[in-house]
Amino acid sequence: MKKIHVAVRATDPMTLTGVISILESRQEITVIPEQAFATAEVVVYVVDRMSSDELAGLRRTAWTVGVPTVLVTREINEDALLTAINHHVVAVIPRGAVTGERLVRSILAAEAGDGVMAPDLVGSLLKSVRGLQRDVLAPRGLSPSGLNDREIQILRLLAQGRDTNEVAAELRYSERTVKSVLHSLTSRLNLRNRTHAVAYAMRTGVI
Repeated sequence: MKKIHVAVRATDPMTLTGVISILESRQEITVIPEQAFATAEVVVYVVDRMSSDELAGLRRTAWTVGVPTVLVTREINEDALLTAINHHVVAVIPRGAVTGERLVRSILAAEAGDGVMAPDLVGSLLKSVRGLQRDVLAPRGLSPSGLNDREIQILRLLAQGRDTNEVAAELRYSERTVKSVLHSLTSRLNLRNRTHAVAYAMRTGVI
């Protein structure tokens, strides 16, 4: 049986010890020590509520580990939920409803690339995303992927195997404009190159 390497972080030592004890009793999970967190496949992050300090801790965890995270919390608002999703959280379990079995199921789902979220949290997330689209993205001509119409057109043609000169001719831009657009979007979205940008656009479903 393949064992999932799980890192556990909690805001208090008692909770940390309890969660580790639960997970160590499971054959499908190996709890790794803090000094080996870089080898984690899933992170379990347990907090009372997502305060600014806890969000900062979640960001640090995302930067240092960067793997799917299961968040256990007693309280989370829409803004904090959206921030959590942007920092690798794929499952959210209300702290008052957490059990060992539910926690393990969420870890298995996270490792498999799935998400787990209560229906009320899904509703909150959708409301927050709609607000982001209405108030931030739409006024700037951006889609939920962070790409505008011109960028999507260029990436769609690149995905078809066109080079920048052919893209420019098709869209009636100069080649310099096409290259400038590509440089701008790769810098803005922290993408490595145009191939990475095409893969990102495909993954987000815009092409």
